[in-house]
Amino acid sequence: MRNPDREMPFFGQDILIAAQEKGPLTEQAYLDALSKGHRLSRNEGIDAVMREHNLDALVAPTGGIAWMTDHVNGDQGTGSSSRPAAVAGYPSVTVPMGFVSNLPAGISFFGGAWSEPALIRFAYAFEQATNYRRAPDFRTTVG
Repeated sequence: MRNPDREMPFFGQDILIAAQEKGPLTEQAYLDALSKGHRLSRNEGIDAVMREHNLDALVAPTGGIAWMTDHVNGDQGTGSSSRPAAVAGYPSVTVPMGFVSNLPAGISFFGGAWSEPALIRFAYAFEQATNYRRAPDFRTTVG
């Protein structure tokens, strides 16, 4: 990074550097963790729930509402429903579901392997029925 004071004045790239130092994706520790993640998120997770309840998709708020960046303590994210699909390598579609205190909130549709066509249909139908999306206004200040 040539201009860290201008490009990233509040935080460095510590997480990226630590990830780079982990080593190649062919190491046994990584392969074991990947296999365990797939088993828990696929066979014992998303696939099991969808099969047990005969579901076409899972639907959940994408995450908590957007938050202000805290330059002292870092981001205070409240979690996300996108992690199970990401760990499984399964598709997930997120669309706007409204606003909380004028900040956007999203809803995610996710499912098993190769469920993209159904997820796109569900997400599109939700968007058309609710019409919650609104274009950003690119404010110059907060508030």
